[in-house]
Amino acid sequence: MIDLKKARKYFKEYTDSFKNQDLKGFNLKITHTYQVINNIKIISKNLNLSKEDQQLAELIALLHDIGRFNELVITKKFDNNNFNHALYGSNLLFEDKLIRNFIEDNKYDYIIKFAIENHNKLAIEKTSNEKELLFAKLIRDADKIDIYRVNKELPLNEIYPEIIDSNKDIEDSYISDEVYNSIRNRKCVVTSDRKYPLDYLLCCLAFIFDINYTETINIIKDHNFINELIDRFNYTNEETKNKMKEIKTIFNKYLELK
Repeated sequence: MIDLKKARKYFKEYTDSFKNQDLKGFNLKITHTYQVINNIKIISKNLNLSKEDQQLAELIALLHDIGRFNELVITKKFDNNNFNHALYGSNLLFEDKLIRNFIEDNKYDYIIKFAIENHNKLAIEKTSNEKELLFAKLIRDADKIDIYRVNKELPLNEIYPEIIDSNKDIEDSYISDEVYNSIRNRKCVVTSDRKYPLDYLLCCLAFIFDINYTETINIIKDHNFINELIDRFNYTNEETKNKMKEIKTIFNKYLELK
């Protein structure tokens, strides 16, 4: 069995060891980690997974963003284009052998590694292993739900340090053609296509096109994440305002079909 109490204890010791905890986003990622654990518990229980599989899902949620803390220390921001926090975290766990502090048994290593390395990719890499695919889908869904929560509740300068300073940056923003067209084609946004502040929010909203489980869709609907995230801002540019109305309709129709 997986000793989640021990794993959580070491995770706290690991994050407490950083001297840069005052960096914007550091505590956000700690809170995010535990929220993702709560989300994955709900989804995996709804799927009637075995107790051990539910525990494995929780462990993956605990570890999925472990590379984020060093990312903040190194780059001072969340820099998905230039710093692959998933791969960095995987290397930290499996090349530097940190994983044995979280779980003594190595029989799940390949599943944990695959799930972590794929949780932030545009799409899951092909695999014929059903277990790998299951846990990769679980962490992606659980992660996305909390990214919606974070964007709904927290100050943008904490979510996007060094990128967005205030709500005004979003409200006065344009939308890049690449991001706009991705959403119109019901596709997730490529992070390198983000040019304007609003592109960052839309990139998160477009996660809706990569949701795997009905329970995840239900949570998104119950919290009204799409409408509240879009309506959080008063868009000043007329072109942007019209595009956001269209985008809101696209997202809500997609949800209805789900």
